[in-house]
Amino acid sequence: MSTKQKKTKARLPRGFVDHTGTELQALEAMTAQIREVYELYGFEALETPIFEYTDALGKSLPDVDRPNAGVFSLQDDDEQWMSLRYDLTAPLARYVSENFEVLPKPYRSYRIGPVFRNDKPGPGRFRQFMQLDADIVGASTVAADAEVCMMAADSLNKLGFECDEYVIRLSNRKILDGVLEEVGLGGDEQADKRLTVFRAIDKLDRLGVEGVRLLLGNGRLDESGDFTKGAGLADDQIEYIISLLNARGETTEETINNLKNVVDRNACGLEGIRELEEMQQIFDTNDYQKCIRIDPSVVRGLDYYTGPVFEAELCNM
Repeated sequence: MSTKQKKTKARLPRGFVDHTGTELQALEAMTAQIREVYELYGFEALETPIFEYTDALGKSLPDVDRPNAGVFSLQDDDEQWMSLRYDLTAPLARYVSENFEVLPKPYRSYRIGPVFRNDKPGPGRFRQFMQLDADIVGASTVAADAEVCMMAADSLNKLGFECDEYVIRLSNRKILDGVLEEVGLGGDEQADKRLTVFRAIDKLDRLGVEGVRLLLGNGRLDESGDFTKGAGLADDQIEYIISLLNARGETTEETINNLKNVVDRNACGLEGIRELEEMQQIFDTNDYQKCIRIDPSVVRGLDYYTGPVFEAELCNM
């Protein structure tokens, strides 16, 4: 009987990458420039642990169909479950909740650090990646959201991008919520189905309209043979939602008019449009209208968004 031990093979876990000297130097230089912009806007640094109690992360976890609910978790010796943070927003919410009485209002903070997702890895999809968050907590108007959009534009400018090399695409979750109310998906009892709809629309850039249509219906079979169950909506519900995604016009005024036609008299949807108009006024006044564009297809795939949502996209890259 052999007593020789089997040699361990050195291997990198799936979904993770090693970073070396030149790349780390570039990352450090980039984050330093972004910090400079954040602090110019009056945001202060905050660092939270990479672990949070799992129940404090809330129910907005990504990829909820996976067995571990999208996060890496362990049980502590006191039998409480802890998870690696999947973003920097949930830890901020916990921090603000614990320190609400002593924090200035509104509270401006930024956090920079790694986050972890127990997702299926793929091209450009990693289980650990860097986030640079900036948030204003306690503001009463969407002027704060407009400020963060302009700060994002200034950050890209600081990194050397010209205004015609990127676009910040902006929408408002209230508009989609209004559309979903109109197709019978309002109310707490429809929360899970709404989340499936959000995640389907959030894949528009990758899958196109037809791919989203499949995910809003019975589901989609991808090239690898994996089947993603859809929201199970009826054809008329699907087409109404698709009409929202196609509402972007050549000009901001045309897009706003198209959105008003889609939401009709729905109060929630009209409030979302009014907020976009208010933000657009701020962009026009401060000369950011060329790099920030209203785009109704922007949704974001988590259900804790309740108002303005935006994404930055590099052009021709």
